[in-house]
Amino acid sequence: MEKKRRILFLLDHCLTPYERIESCGILCEKDTIIAIGGETAFSLDEPGLEVVKLKNAYGLPGFIDTHIHGLEANAIPDFAGDRDPVQVMSRILARHGVTTFFPTIVSQPRDAMIAQVDAMCSSIQRGYQFAEPQAMHLEGPFINPQKRGDQVAANISPVDLGFARELFEAGHGRIKVMTFAPEMPNALKLVELMLEHGVIPSMGHSLATESETLKAIDAGAHRCTYIFNAMPSIYHRSSSLTAIALTDDRVTIEIIVDGLHLHPTIVNMIVRCKPADKIVVISNAVILEHLYENGAEPEIIRTGEGVISGSTMTLDNSWLHLLSYGNMNKSLAAACISTNPAKDLGLITRGELRPGKRADITILDSRTNRVRMTVSRGNIIYDSEQD
Repeated sequence: MEKKRRILFLLDHCLTPYERIESCGILCEKDTIIAIGGETAFSLDEPGLEVVKLKNAYGLPGFIDTHIHGLEANAIPDFAGDRDPVQVMSRILARHGVTTFFPTIVSQPRDAMIAQVDAMCSSIQRGYQFAEPQAMHLEGPFINPQKRGDQVAANISPVDLGFARELFEAGHGRIKVMTFAPEMPNALKLVELMLEHGVIPSMGHSLATESETLKAIDAGAHRCTYIFNAMPSIYHRSSSLTAIALTDDRVTIEIIVDGLHLHPTIVNMIVRCKPADKIVVISNAVILEHLYENGAEPEIIRTGEGVISGSTMTLDNSWLHLLSYGNMNKSLAAACISTNPAKDLGLITRGELRPGKRADITILDSRTNRVRMTVSRGNIIYDSEQD
């Protein structure tokens, strides 16, 4: 008979995220949570039980980052060996409470992008010791060149359904999200094709009008890539993608909470406008490994022309900013970085701390709110005391 592998985490409290449990115990067997409740409900004398008791610590569902780049914008990655950017992200993100992430690829020339998607797919399918890369997010190439941000104009393509099919085939089911501009010719046909391949259409890098946006939403585009960025500003005498995504409850929106992509007051406005379950916090991070290894603070990354490429902020910092900027209660804020992305992307086993869910737990210090421990599938993949 196979020996049971059980581990019991004892914490000051946890957020499931919808319920706060004081003096919390989370019992995991192999990769699954099998019980959660007050500490006194658990026996500590069970033979072979591993008990991890952390004082001044609280638990949340494992953080899920659905939009993260991991290398400098427009760089061509080398997926070989220890420098595989997905492997690098996996290791670094575990230190920041992330248990699941979606490596994101920007627009590239046709053959190069197809090859990159194929290589990224192969990389994702390898075993990972730390945070798990679940699938890909393609940020392009069918976007509006006038709202390309830091992407290379020559790499942006008109909607080409043949090109899209080649990308989806190269992804072997590992492309989960694609950012596109709803106003581009044949955009609605692209939405239909994405849905046929299990890819979530995300509106962004766009100048779409109200009408163009609503047509895309009606066709099945129910996600918006980092709202307010690379799209029209809100103007009081007209409407556009930005205003519709903010007010249409069918649409889930990504937000970046680093204090520069969005002003704190705008974050607060978003929180007031959108249902709490329609907000997904992302990092949009460009992970530069040496910044963390040298203990540097997160920073904004810009191109030589001053265009924002991303930041080095991870979701543990975003969690603190969301509490501050959005004036959200902790349960709703925790859902924005765990439950909401899990539900939006169909990760039905993740995003909550309850029996039957995958044992993905982010444990933070009650005094500093810094990551103390990260647990993925019941395994401790980061322990600050051993860092």
